[in-house]
Amino acid sequence: MLVRVVAICLMGMSVVELGLYAAEYKFRHTPVNILFSALWIFLFLVGVAVLIKAKAIAGWISDRL
Repeated sequence: MLVRVVAICLMGMSVVELGLYAAEYKFRHTPVNILFSALWIFLFLVGVAVLIKAKAIAGWISDRL
């Protein structure tokens, strides 16, 4: 359950930060940094991957602890 919460938090944080980043640059009329945007998209994709493999990751963590 905690693994799913972490995955959803990663995805939610990425969406919110990317939206705020785009809004800031729209109002300031400056170009968007593609590398910075790619970072938030990458974190969103990591969250999706963790959400898909949540059961396996939770099992791996419980074996390690």
